[in-house]
Amino acid sequence: QVHLVESGGGSVQAGGSLRLSCAMSGYGQSPYLMGWFRRARGQEREGVAVMSGPGGPGDGTPTYKDSVKGRFTISKDSAKNTLYLQMNNLKPDDSGMYYCAAGGYGLEFPNSFNYWGQGTQVTVSA
Repeated sequence: QVHLVESGGGSVQAGGSLRLSCAMSGYGQSPYLMGWFRRARGQEREGVAVMSGPGGPGDGTPTYKDSVKGRFTISKDSAKNTLYLQMNNLKPDDSGMYYCAAGGYGLEFPNSFNYWGQGTQVTVSA
């Protein structure tokens, strides 16, 4: 049984940094995408960053939402089976609930992801 648990959210001022972690128990080696999505209050869920597993499309090359390029970095520690999202130079527009997801096929297709965590809140103040 796959179980995703996020941590690392919090409240920071604009320009600050946070690192989100997602412990991915029960999720083995898969070529499908894993990544991070967020939902701001009153907004639709949107993809932030995804990457494929071994042998997957792009061979692990990350894909980012345009507005986070150069500021966010997605990575995975395979030994710990943990997915990370390093977020630097945070902006108020980055605020929202951040979710870890796995088993999908596109940044623009959140409904394609089979597994989801409960989310961790990120709040960025001006």
